[in-house]
Formats: sequence, structure tokens, C-alpha cells
Amino acid sequence: MESWLADTRTSYDTVASSYLEQLRGALANLPYLRAMLPLFAELVPDDGPVADVGCGPGLVTADLRALGVNAFGIDLSPAMIDIARREHPGVPFAVGSMTDLPLADASVSGLFAWWSLIHVPDEAVPAVLAHFHRALRPGAPVMIGFHVGDETTVKTQGYGGHPMNVHIHRRRPAQVSDLLRAAGFAIESEVVFNPDDRVPGALVFARRPAVLAPAG
Repeated sequence: MESWLADTRTSYDTVASSYLEQLRGALANLPYLRAMLPLFAELVPDDGPVADVGCGPGLVTADLRALGVNAFGIDLSPAMIDIARREHPGVPFAVGSMTDLPLADASVSGLFAWWSLIHVPDEAVPAVLAHFHRALRPGAPVMIGFHVGDETTVKTQGYGGHPMNVHIHRRRPAQVSDLLRAAGFAIESEVVFNPDDRVPGALVFARRPAVLAPAG
């Protein structure tokens, strides 16, 4: 396992319990971001499975299931998955990495990664998005959430003061859209939240095309 991936897993194992307590109910105070969940639910074309990649303790996975989406979670951190299973019994959760996504080809009807791609370095993002494209059924949507900016920072402490060692890569919506296009996705929307904040948030909605575009 590459060092950045191992550091990310260890960091989130360390903060898992504190992370849950700090993030529980957070969407209640974020109306614009919260509104994106029923929108994404509407975009999923059928009742097939939808993957929450980097699900953490499963908070958003559960929110989508409450909207009728057949969502399940995958996360790099075994401690996060243990908490997700405890908090949401009956919801499928599995340990796995988006760099080697444990999903069969064309097996999911939707996929979302909320603020989990932020820990993936630029050189590894194309392979991750290729996995997303491979796992999605033709016509299925993907929703990517991230911090907006142009810099990479290192988080050494967080969620109750516990030690961490994770890189946080901020990206512009246009950059994320270009990466998705290069992976074969069609971009449908870019949404920026709190653009006047020091670090805004953003979502990009895209879709694996239902039909391959003709060559030339």
C-alpha cells in the first residue's frame, strides 16, 4: 500500500469515533448541500445499487437510503466501517479502496464520493475515476464533492485533537470536470457552496454516457 493511502487509513481509524460525533447531524445546518441529496436520488435511473465511496461512518449513505436510494458504503478505514455497521444495521458496508475499487464492471446505478477524493494525489485521480467509470452502468450518475482551491495542505490533527497525517488536495470545479471528462464522463453540473468562504465547497455531477459517442 502506498504511504499516502496507509497514512489516510491510519488517520481515519484513529479519529473514527470523534468524526462520527462531530459530523452527526451536520447536514441539518447546510441546506444547500442537503438539497443535493434528493437531486442525486432523482438522477439515479433505477432502483439498482448506489455506491458511497469513502462513506466514513455511513451518515450520507443512510440519508440517501431514507430517500429511497439503494445505497451501500465502501471505506478505506476498518474502524469507520465498524461504526457504520453498528450505526446502520442492515445497510451493506465494506472495507475497500477507491484506488482498487472492489466493484464489478457496470454493477452500480450511481456512485458518489463526498469529500473523499480530496485525499487522493493528482497523479492517482485518473485511475480512481477510471474505476468509477468502469463500475457504473451506462447512463448512471456520479457526484463528487470536494474543497475548492489550488493548494494542498497537510492535516496533522483533527476531530477531537487526535493525531492525523493526511493530505488535503483542493481543486477547482473546472479541474475536477476536466478529470471526469478525461475518464469518459459527461459533465452535467458544477455547484459551488459558500463561494466567499476561505475554502468553499463544490459538487460536480456527471454521468457515464448511455451510448458511446461515434469516433471522429
